[in-house]
Amino acid sequence: MELGIKGLRVLVTAGAGGIGLKIAEAFAREGAIVEVCDVDRAALDALRKSHPGIGASECDVADRAAVGAWFDAAVAKLGGLDCLVNNAGIAGPTGPVHEIDPAEWDRCLAVCITSQFNFTRLAVEHLKQSSNASIINLSSAAGKFGFPNRSAYAAAKWGVVGFTKTIAIELGQFGIRANAILPGVVEGDRIRRVIEAKAQVAGKTAQEIETTWLAQASIKEFIQPEQLADLALFIASPRGRTISGQALSVDGNLQALV
Repeated sequence: MELGIKGLRVLVTAGAGGIGLKIAEAFAREGAIVEVCDVDRAALDALRKSHPGIGASECDVADRAAVGAWFDAAVAKLGGLDCLVNNAGIAGPTGPVHEIDPAEWDRCLAVCITSQFNFTRLAVEHLKQSSNASIINLSSAAGKFGFPNRSAYAAAKWGVVGFTKTIAIELGQFGIRANAILPGVVEGDRIRRVIEAKAQVAGKTAQEIETTWLAQASIKEFIQPEQLADLALFIASPRGRTISGQALSVDGNLQALV
């Protein structure tokens, strides 16, 4: 399928690894011009070697001043902006709400939701100049279900959905569409760490937690990050020009998080 996104100017936060990397790679394969930021220096070095055509530099998405400097430089390099992918996120603390370290709570919300504000507020004026403008925010299945012992993460990811639906209304008049992607249980090192942390708190094995999660879905398999990248490509393309304000789940029809 020809998506018509050759030359699309794209920014991807936390794009040197995991879901962000798959999204950046997918856009680049379709001929888009891609710049990513990340805090993982080793991952950035690896990306520069494996994909020299993708711009990659360091930026802490929770540091508003650093975001401003990185954003200005990246957009200048791209010569404008057509698509912002707010992918950055961290797992945050695991445990009952009354036992969570407030500093861990603050950091989780700063990376998972406030960072999206940090970038979006800067992107709007540039996106207004695009004929195919979109914002893609990564939420989670935790953005539609309660998630025991993961209150900070769930709060942030529910916030992403509300933020996305609101900016879709505000920005539609400028031809800018905004959507959230809600992944389920995505294959990768990060989910393995989450499962292990949940198992420790619950007094269960990691296999028991994994089995319980998959039992809650109609399609009982882990989501592959490439599937999320495919969706991002479509909704950022002209073929997705009337898709906006949506919370798009890719989770095998997950019914609960436990």
